[in-house]
Parts: sequence; C-alpha cells; structure tokens
Amino acid sequence: MLRSFLMPLLALLLGFNAPAALAANMPSDTPPDVLARTTTQEVITILKQDKELQRGNLAKVYQLVEAKILPNFDFNRMTQLALGRHWPRATAKQKQKLVTEFRNLLVRTYSSSLTAFTDQVVEFKPLTMKPDDTDVTVRSEILQPGGQPIPINYSMYKTAFGWKVYDVTIDGVSLVTNYRSSFASTIRQNGIDGLIKTLAAQSARGEAKPAPRPGS
Repeated sequence: MLRSFLMPLLALLLGFNAPAALAANMPSDTPPDVLARTTTQEVITILKQDKELQRGNLAKVYQLVEAKILPNFDFNRMTQLALGRHWPRATAKQKQKLVTEFRNLLVRTYSSSLTAFTDQVVEFKPLTMKPDDTDVTVRSEILQPGGQPIPINYSMYKTAFGWKVYDVTIDGVSLVTNYRSSFASTIRQNGIDGLIKTLAAQSARGEAKPAPRPGS
C-alpha cells in the first residue's frame, strides 16, 4: 500500500525539479506546462543515465532532490496551507522550523522511492490559461504498464521568480489537505512544538511516511 502511494508521488519529484542549467535558460515567464514537460524529460534522462542513482545511492538522490526541487516549490505556502488555522498561532521562529521540517519530510519520504521510477511514463495534458492568470492547475497522468493511469494535478501560482508549486493532488486527494489532518491531530495532542519535534524525529530516522490516502 505504501509503494502504491509513493509511485504517483514520484511525479512530485519529476514534474517540477528544474535543474539550475535549465532554470538559467528559461525566463521567469515560462508557461508552467512547458516548464513541467521540459524538466520532466531532463530528470528522467538523468535517472536512466546515472548508475549510482539506479543502484539507490540515497546520498546522491538527496543531493539531486535538494538541488532541483526547492527552487520550484513554495514550501512556505505549502506549510501554511498544511497548518491551516493553526498557522497564525505559531511564532515566527516556529514557522521557520515548521517550513524546514515539512520540506525535509517531503524530501526524505520521496527520495527513497525516486529510483523506483522505471517504465512509467508521465503525460501532461494541454493547459488552457489566460495571459493574466496567476493561479493554474497543471494536469498530468502517470501511465503504468498493466495499470490504470494515475491523475496528478499540480496547483501552481505565478511569482516574481516564476511559477511555483503549492499543492499536488493525486487521484483526487490533495497532499496539503492530507497532511493538514495529521498535523492538526498532532498539534491537538502535543502543540506546535510537538509537531516540530515529530517531523524532525521522522526525518532523522529516515522513516518519514506520507499521509495515508483516504480509504487505503
């Protein structure tokens, strides 16, 4: 069940981790769907060519993820949405720690499954957007041999530095909403500092688990 959840989340890693070289060549107004398609192919090529990544060298995978995901995800906004009504209650120092630990949670959880991406194909749907749109949904599917396509939708908004991802919806389930439920439960029991400690402990052990999919 865990693997079935992690496989679609590989799109989170593959879809929007723009390499520095690509980012340097792409203007900040690059359409989000163009950015997605281009960077996806770049990362898939890296995975197929790098033998250490294929052998599961987690240290190198972490480096790949840290270098290529962070510039394209707004972890501040993701964390704020995941905390929901609890966010205003946090101090500035707590907010900084929450963003750091939530980022670490996502990176460590999905890095360990990145090398499992083999025969799957990521297909992006045509994007219809107006010139003045600043918030869009980029739709894609993971096509699996012998399996049903898994829809992956990326919520993105435009900033002065280009388009940023702030949520990912997998087969109708929002990543941010899923974490909001588990975070709220921890906060009710142990407070905001308790959530920070829980996330830090999970990352330190390398045992971070994704929020469960409803019905799984």
